[in-house]
Amino acid sequence: MAFDGIVIAGLADELNRTILNTKISKIAQPEADELLLTLKGGDAGQYRLAISANASLPFLYLTDDNKPSPMTAPTFCMVLRKHIANGRIVSVLQPDMERILRFEIEHLNEMGDMCRKTLVVELMGKHSNIIFCDGDGTIIDSIKHVSSAVSSVREVLPGKPYTVAATQEDKRSPLAVTAEEITRMLEGRPTTVCKAVYGSFTGVSPLIANEIANRAGIDGDQPVSSLSPEQLIHLSNHVQWFFEKIQNREFTPVIVRKGNVPVEFSAVELSMYQDCDTEKYDSISKVLEVYYAEKNSYSRIHQRSADLRRIVGTALDRCVRKYDLQTKQLADAEKREKYRLYGELINTFGYGLPEGAKELVAKNYYDNDREVKIPLDPELTPQDNAKKYFERYGKLKRTAEMLTDLTAETRAQIDHLESIQNSLDIAQQADDLVQIREELAESGFIKKGHGGKKLRTKSKPFHYISSDGYDIYVGKNNYQNDDLTFRFATGNDWWFHAKKMPGSHVIVKSKDGEMPDRVFEEAGMLAAYYSKGKDSPKVEIDYLQKKNVKKPAGSAPGFVVYYTNYSLTISPDISSLTLVE
Repeated sequence: MAFDGIVIAGLADELNRTILNTKISKIAQPEADELLLTLKGGDAGQYRLAISANASLPFLYLTDDNKPSPMTAPTFCMVLRKHIANGRIVSVLQPDMERILRFEIEHLNEMGDMCRKTLVVELMGKHSNIIFCDGDGTIIDSIKHVSSAVSSVREVLPGKPYTVAATQEDKRSPLAVTAEEITRMLEGRPTTVCKAVYGSFTGVSPLIANEIANRAGIDGDQPVSSLSPEQLIHLSNHVQWFFEKIQNREFTPVIVRKGNVPVEFSAVELSMYQDCDTEKYDSISKVLEVYYAEKNSYSRIHQRSADLRRIVGTALDRCVRKYDLQTKQLADAEKREKYRLYGELINTFGYGLPEGAKELVAKNYYDNDREVKIPLDPELTPQDNAKKYFERYGKLKRTAEMLTDLTAETRAQIDHLESIQNSLDIAQQADDLVQIREELAESGFIKKGHGGKKLRTKSKPFHYISSDGYDIYVGKNNYQNDDLTFRFATGNDWWFHAKKMPGSHVIVKSKDGEMPDRVFEEAGMLAAYYSKGKDSPKVEIDYLQKKNVKKPAGSAPGFVVYYTNYSLTISPDISSLTLVE
């Protein structure tokens, strides 16, 4: 995640096209380090500008959402209301590609004279701040006060002159250099290409440095010293071309997702993420609003499901260890036929053995009379030695019969737990976790809740529309899988599932006439994507009509059997499919 100078440049361009000359009608401070300005005027009539100086999640974007404010406004909010309530935003500036936005605001003072104030928003990670300055650059107040005890470099206190936060002295604005200067700045740097680029220019993050290197066809992790003179010039040209587009305000706001998880955002296209889904937006504000909402939602669900993940992981580890032990014991039990043979051969050829013999060499009439050496207990008679081997054979036979059932039972538990793990990976909302918790309780992995009643949940299967207009449904968990397959689907609907791995049941509702091949492929993509193999380049999918799918009595939720099916191998790429909200 990079809230860098490129994103700020995109924001500055957007704000100059939208909120310039709007009036500040309302100022709120919903959080200790957050402002919400309501602006009136312009084409849209009203805007809300959300600004946060949160150390871990600073942001600034236009939004339609409102947030409740505290009953008593904080001091900083009261200062802003006193000075710039009903003020007019006359300019939005970004100095030298820094992560700073300056809002110049005109307002009337108590005497009715026109005055100008500046609201400076610094979006610099843990050093983020919102600083309110007089027309001469004197700090009136800030949302965070920084004393000399906190920073010896720059104080941010009322009455102090505002200065731009210090950046590295050897950094320059990428908008004010030529390709030749870029080459001189980069050559000889004892570091990687990526670090050399973002270490030379203001506002450039590692993300953008890697993107520029990727556009130049150069590995960002290779040393600068390994570049040929031609490669260095080629890289410098790409740096210049990139920032010429920024200077010309050629922005393409995007969010990059890996599956359902937002991975990155930027104000420009990110060609380096070829294996991810990229969604383009018309507004960088919308990108930021959507990205932060999705990121927070994903983090929140991951947190809420942490206890369930721990329970499932612990139970799965225990089952895997038990399964390994059982399969080893079963392999040992497979040796039982040897002991039955020893008993038979002793009974057949042991009549002439001398007393105290430690071994019998006999011909195995089951194996072309090949000689077999059979160890004997010299303290026992041949008959007792044979009896001992038959008893060992009988014990191992009973063990094998018991372990065969136990091993199958443990394997089924492992498959069940792995399917629940897959359901946890798919979950996107709190309601999605309710049925998973209920399934764990029904299966005895956690204690059941009081009352024994099933919890009502709003969670529903995913609903996609294929390119040819077919409805495709995807279960989010095993209960939904059962409902889709055995209650919702009709006999002629098509059923898809990843072969021999945990995954969702996918149902394609049939229509009159033959279903196009593309629908089979898209349903297969969904079955691959919502399976344990979603990160694989290709996944094998089984598919058949629902009427041929059966559920054994007493089997775990989501478990089915089928005996005839078609197969296809496909990539888990669902970017072309439309999810119905």
